[in-house]
Amino acid sequence: MIKIVTIVGARPQFIKAAAISRAIRNEFSDVIKEIIVHTGQHYDPNMSKVFFEELNIPQEDYNLQVGSDSHANQTARIMEGIEKILLKETPDCLLLYGDTNSTLAGGVVASKLHIPIIHIEAGVRSYNKHYPEEVNRIVCDHLSTLLFTPSISGVNNLGKEGFNLENKPPYAMNNPKVFFCGDIMYDNSLHFAEVAKTNSSILAKLEIEDKEYVLVTVHRPHNTDDLLALNTLFRTFNELSLQDKIPFIIPLHPRTQYAMEKGLDSGLYHSIKTNKYIQIVPPASFLDIIQLESNAKLIMTDSGGVQKEAYFFHKPCIIFQEDTAWIELVESGNARVVGSDEIKIKDAYHYFNENRDSLQYPSMYGDGKAAQFICRQIVDAFNK
Repeated sequence: MIKIVTIVGARPQFIKAAAISRAIRNEFSDVIKEIIVHTGQHYDPNMSKVFFEELNIPQEDYNLQVGSDSHANQTARIMEGIEKILLKETPDCLLLYGDTNSTLAGGVVASKLHIPIIHIEAGVRSYNKHYPEEVNRIVCDHLSTLLFTPSISGVNNLGKEGFNLENKPPYAMNNPKVFFCGDIMYDNSLHFAEVAKTNSSILAKLEIEDKEYVLVTVHRPHNTDDLLALNTLFRTFNELSLQDKIPFIIPLHPRTQYAMEKGLDSGLYHSIKTNKYIQIVPPASFLDIIQLESNAKLIMTDSGGVQKEAYFFHKPCIIFQEDTAWIELVESGNARVVGSDEIKIKDAYHYFNENRDSLQYPSMYGDGKAAQFICRQIVDAFNK
């Protein structure tokens, strides 16, 4: 029996973990035992517990409850907690997702304890190290034994960084293996889109069934903590919604809610609060987000996960970042990177309004069975 410790700490990781846990439960329970550690990096119940419940993720075995803090303090506290767990559990390997501080902390601790690391969503690069996520993913990749990339561009990125793509077993940190597996988020989008049709009532609740609407998510610090960026974004939402008389649905991250209340110009804040076309709602569950994404006319976001989900559901996407790790979305013509530039946002909005029916969405993220592929490779590598 292979013992795996899985580290999760943020919304995208809960969702990715659902795919792997589902595959273990359905097909690999006789050879893989999973121990789940929730770092508590996302501590709001709407951002954490609800995802475990509705995605049918096994209850975590440990919760570090680190909460929010500076990068250094949060990472250090996670490292302390993970080290104690790994020393107690002595797993065969550590499973990490994505690029959060929880990922970085787990990677550093496991590498020092000589515990092999499995990194899911390896090879993703924005080539902008000003983003903490870029630093986290680079460090984790270079400490990992098995690297599973969601796209061919991820494989190519690792090749450019010196990974030998032809390595043979036995695999280790000094002899890692790179796999193109497809995206487990695509697995989940296919699986939960069907579940959401019957289990989510968000469209009826917001009274937007059979209506065209724009879905907006904003949570990254470069947008919430920069008052100029924050005001520009919400002023643009306000103007576009009134101009086209189209609902803008904005599930608001707690950080953004706080920033909006404290940082928006008073006149703009009043205008948004009285704009009948802007609906600001609490953080949405994953099933609700899936419903909102799959029925939207257009998606605007600074979330890497939502960018891809937009593509999975064949929706054009406007990205509130200066660059994106998912460059293939932009290269395909289905997404535009606009930062917080009002002119670029409006240009992209009008372009997609006029051209959305002619957009093409070629398959780039596998066949929807990435989780099964990953589990098979884990068994092959670590089964004793």
